Amino acid sequence: MIGISKLYCGQAEASDALRYGRESGKLPSHLLQFSKDKKPVVVWNMTRRCNLKCVHCYAHATALDGADDISAGQAKAMIDDLASYGAPVMLFSGGEPLARKDLVELASYATQKGMRAVISTNGTLITRSKARELKEVGLSYVGISLDGLERVHDRFRRVSGAFQKALEGIANCQAEGLKVGLRFTINKGNVAEIPGIFSLLKEREVPRACFYHLVYSGRGSNLIGEDLNHQTTRETLDLIMDETRALFEAGHPKEILTVDNHADGPYIWMRLLREDKKRAEEAYKLLQFNEGNNSGRGIGCISWDGQVHADQFWREHAFGNVLERPFSQIWDDPDIELLHKLKNKKAYVGGRCALCRFLDICGGNFRARAEAFYGDIWAQDPACYLTDEEIATKD
Repeated sequence: MIGISKLYCGQAEASDALRYGRESGKLPSHLLQFSKDKKPVVVWNMTRRCNLKCVHCYAHATALDGADDISAGQAKAMIDDLASYGAPVMLFSGGEPLARKDLVELASYATQKGMRAVISTNGTLITRSKARELKEVGLSYVGISLDGLERVHDRFRRVSGAFQKALEGIANCQAEGLKVGLRFTINKGNVAEIPGIFSLLKEREVPRACFYHLVYSGRGSNLIGEDLNHQTTRETLDLIMDETRALFEAGHPKEILTVDNHADGPYIWMRLLREDKKRAEEAYKLLQFNEGNNSGRGIGCISWDGQVHADQFWREHAFGNVLERPFSQIWDDPDIELLHKLKNKKAYVGGRCALCRFLDICGGNFRARAEAFYGDIWAQDPACYLTDEEIATKD
C-alpha cells in the first residue's frame, strides 16, 4: 500500500512510526505499513461463495449455496497459530465473507486473541443488525468495494441494485460507529469514475479509500487489455493526488491509498521534489520504511481450502495447507524455495527492476503481474510506468 494522504499531504511523519519502535504489534493500524519486522497481515478468503458475479473477481467466486472447506473449529485453530506467531491483522475476505454465518463468531475470536480483525466485502449484506454485531465484537474496519457510481458499478458487479445495497451497507456501518472505507479497482472501464468516488467520500463522510491497480488474476486475467497504459496511469495518479489534496485543503481530510503498484511511491516522491523538497525528504523516509511490495513477507493469504499463498491475487503457487501444517511453520520454512526468495526478492528480480534506483522502496513491484504477463516470476512488472530516465536504467 502507498499512502497518498500520508506521503503527499503530510498526514504521517517518520517520527510517528519510530515512536512505536516500528514494531507491528505496537503500531496503530494506519502506520502498520511502516513496521520493520513485517509480520504478515493475513488475508483469509474464508469462503468462495458470493451473491454477486463481478467481472474482475480474483477468486473466481461461486454461487451462495454450497459448503465451505474450513470449519469454524479449524478456523479457530488457525487463528490461534496466527495470533501466537504475531500476525497483527486478519482480513476476512471471500468470495463474500458475509456469506458465512460464523463470520461474527470468528472475527470475535480473532480480536479476543489480540489480533485486529477487518473485512473486505461488497457491502450488500450488511444490515443494521449485522453492523451492530460486527461493532460489538471489536471489528476494526470494513472495506466495501465500489467500481464507480451506480451505472458503472452495477455493470461490473453484474447484479442490478448492487450499488444502492452497497450504499445501504456503508450507512449501516456508520450508524453503528463502525469504521468503513471504499475499495476501487482501476481499469479503463471505470477510471473516469474516480472524481465521483471522491465526491462520494465527501458527501457520505467516508474517511478512507483504497485505489487498487488491476492485477491479472482470477477473472481479472481476462482484463489485461483493460489495464491502463503507462501514460494514463501517471495521469490517474496525478488525479488521485489532486483530489486528495483538494479535500485536505477544504477541511475534509481523508485517508487515501493506492494498492498493488509500488511505482506509485517513487512517482509521488518525484512530484514532491518539484513542489515541496522538505516534504519529499520526509516522504522518502516513509517509503524506505514501507519497503514496497511485501508479498510473501509482510502479507500472506490463506485460501478457502487452506492453501497458503504469497498474497490473495497470486494463486499459481501454494506453499502448504493450514489444515495439514500451521501457517507459522509454512511461512518461515527455508526449504520452500520460492517463499524463501520472496522474503529477499530484490536479489532475484530481473529486467528493469534489477537496475532501478528505486528497488529498495518499490521492492520489485508485483510478481503476480510479471508472471501473468511474461511467464517469468522474476521479470519486470509490466505495469511499472516509470521511464528509463526516471529509474536510471542503463542500456
